[in-house]
Amino acid sequence: MNFTKLIPNVYYQDINDGLKLFMDCLEFNMGHEELKSKNPFCVIEKNGLQMFLFEHKDLAKEHNPEFRLVTNSIDDIYKKVSASHPEFLHPNLNKVTLRPWGAKEFALRDHQVCIIIQQW
Repeated sequence: MNFTKLIPNVYYQDINDGLKLFMDCLEFNMGHEELKSKNPFCVIEKNGLQMFLFEHKDLAKEHNPEFRLVTNSIDDIYKKVSASHPEFLHPNLNKVTLRPWGAKEFALRDHQVCIIIQQW
């Protein structure tokens, strides 16, 4: 078997929450959107990464995903995100921290998703 990508689906009660986090804060781009449809969804992209964001109130209540984004420039990302969108910094990991397993990490969250930014 040969796989080339893993593309998660993320469900939001209000898809605009996800757009603020991923597009405004983390600078993903819109690959495809049907935001005005009966069942709003979109595909966001950045550097070969993709995610599907869906507005689905029932599924959003059941799913609270956590993702890791690995980088080689965590300090630069932290500086930019903490200056532009400090409201997304996770209260339990709101600064770049060297973790016991050797990775530097900080975390972001909105009402639905937790994102750990990580550098080994």
